[in-house]
Amino acid sequence: MKVRFTDPLHQLIGLLLSLALLSTPMRANDNDSILKKRNTIDTISSTVPANGDINPYGLVRVPRSIGNLREGHYLVSNFNASSNLQGTGTTIVDVSPSGALSVFAQLSADSLPGPCPGGVGLTTALAVLQTGWVIVGSLPTADGTSATAQAGCLIVLDNLGNPVETIQGSLINGPWDMASLDDEQQAALFVTNVLNGTVAANGSVVNLGTVVRVNLRVSETKIPFLESLTVVGAGFSERTDPAALVIGPTGLGLSPACRHGEEECESHSRRDEPVLYVADSLNNRVVFITDPLTRTKPSGPGMVLSSGGSLNDPLGLTVAPNGHVLAVNGNDGFITEITARGAQIASKLIDNNGNPPGAGALFGVIFDPENGVVFVDDATNTVNLLH
Repeated sequence: MKVRFTDPLHQLIGLLLSLALLSTPMRANDNDSILKKRNTIDTISSTVPANGDINPYGLVRVPRSIGNLREGHYLVSNFNASSNLQGTGTTIVDVSPSGALSVFAQLSADSLPGPCPGGVGLTTALAVLQTGWVIVGSLPTADGTSATAQAGCLIVLDNLGNPVETIQGSLINGPWDMASLDDEQQAALFVTNVLNGTVAANGSVVNLGTVVRVNLRVSETKIPFLESLTVVGAGFSERTDPAALVIGPTGLGLSPACRHGEEECESHSRRDEPVLYVADSLNNRVVFITDPLTRTKPSGPGMVLSSGGSLNDPLGLTVAPNGHVLAVNGNDGFITEITARGAQIASKLIDNNGNPPGAGALFGVIFDPENGVVFVDDATNTVNLLH
């Protein structure tokens, strides 16, 4: 289940482990709640560009200014075209913290620099690397229905918004969400895939969803070079859905790196390495995969961190600097805060739009240390801030 494994990959592991250890706090504090101290919600901006794309899915904060990327701005990928057909959105928009909206990229299947089965339908899988490369997932449809959904690809764009390459193949099959860890030479992307057998099952649940690690060699001046694709998680439940197109493993987030002597962290990992959290939507739980940077074989569908409680079809997921997981629900407008020990310590209604209230509205979510919890609202096509 692995494609190409080269010597430079070992350099990647060392570099990324060092990066994780240097950039994260020593210890998460169960009492240091993110949600309990934030009670105000403001709309930052609409996410609808001039071409009318709607249904904002992916959300990421730009880490540094380079090209047309501005540090602290947010990039948002739109899943639907103005027709409101799912899997037909083609734009990534830039939103400043003050609310200015502009188009970072508008993609076309005809102008892609490589294969992307089915074309363009931009998903929640979105990342911006320190070196200025932007990677976005495509799970395209011909008519907005799961019957015409195709495998898609990952599209790599430069810092000006131009597509420069695609990553596709048997292991990239409906890229749905993404987390990343990178430095100036190497990058590891973690991608959930939700089309492994789902279309053929015609609405029945299949346990074939995967999490794939994509290892890239990167620099500011050369197009990222694919070093390997490795399945690190497998056996996730997934199915097609007339309202959501497809339901399966979605949000991803890397924990602060473990250090020797930290009981909370060491309960999940045997090494000085982060764990990878995954929103297992159909099973209404958040799971974790150990050793995601070094693993060479899949872990299965992860181990349970937390299930039930305030979780209600968890979709978007992010990890705050204190190590707490923030997961937003697909079936209502709530966000849940979970400690690294698995305790649900807070839950808050952040979206009551739609019918029923909050259902289908929440997807991409991040924690911005300078501002607060930033999230997209699919019901109103906006980016919002909980602070």
